[in-house]
Amino acid sequence: SDAALQEPQASSTADGAIEPSDVALVNQARDGDEAAFEELFNRHRRRVSLIASRFFRQREQIEEIVQESFTKAYFALADFSNTQENSFAAWLARISFNACYDELRRMKRRPESSLSDVSEEESLWLRKHVFAEEAGRDIESVTISRDLAGKLLSRLSPEDRLVLVMLDAEGMSTSEIAKLMKWSVPKVKVRAHRARASLRRVLKKFL
Repeated sequence: SDAALQEPQASSTADGAIEPSDVALVNQARDGDEAAFEELFNRHRRRVSLIASRFFRQREQIEEIVQESFTKAYFALADFSNTQENSFAAWLARISFNACYDELRRMKRRPESSLSDVSEEESLWLRKHVFAEEAGRDIESVTISRDLAGKLLSRLSPEDRLVLVMLDAEGMSTSEIAKLMKWSVPKVKVRAHRARASLRRVLKKFL
């Protein structure tokens, strides 16, 4: 409701210029102001691109997720309500993560050739570095931080991959994931445990 969208309608930039808030822009976009939505796009495109790049390597895939996320957001503006725990950025992030999740599910239904193979060199790197760093960091965190992560994660289910990226690449807590995805905290913990177990099984194939 409009009552839920009451927040300061503008803020000042460093040079004293008046800049409308995200909520003000949402209200304008709802009224058909295309320039307002374009401003929201410009403000938040980089963040959506970053989310997409956690899951996909090719520029075309990332751009497709960006376009899909903002298209979905545009047609769902009526569903957005501003509360302290649900800013426009968080609302858009949930749409973006879901867009990535949907694309991962579509990819899983395609032939296995869509998955990248781990080279012998990469396999040797895993054997050398994972065990060396295991004492200081979780084996999953070590793996998730490498370029190799994409190849390993591609072997997981979309649900497991989504949770691991949020936990280890995005550095989110289980409560933050629960709030963002509208899941219960126990559900996130169960999925995280299952995802880590799945990743360990994948790693054992190369160690």
